[in-house]
Amino acid sequence: MKLNIFTKLFLKFFPKTFLKYAASERGIDDKKLDYADKLFGDCQRIDIQPLSGENRGFIITLDNKLSLWFFQNGDSFKFDGYEVGEYDNGEVTVFDGLK
Repeated sequence: MKLNIFTKLFLKFFPKTFLKYAASERGIDDKKLDYADKLFGDCQRIDIQPLSGENRGFIITLDNKLSLWFFQNGDSFKFDGYEVGEYDNGEVTVFDGLK
């Protein structure tokens, strides 16, 4: 994909504004970018753990205090909610066995 000089400068000097522009061009509400930045931007630690049991899914834990739950919904995953508490560190090799 070739980018014109204006787009390259916009991307270089205003990356967040460029991403919001690119998102809006693709029909994505730029508020979602703000929400993601607020949720993940200040995190010191993000862990991913697979669910155990008969349900397929995973948990994302932020700073060992907030967990976001996702369950399989056909060929994708759906956000199912969140919990707060004190959580152990995750395993950084969680994806090593994937093909």
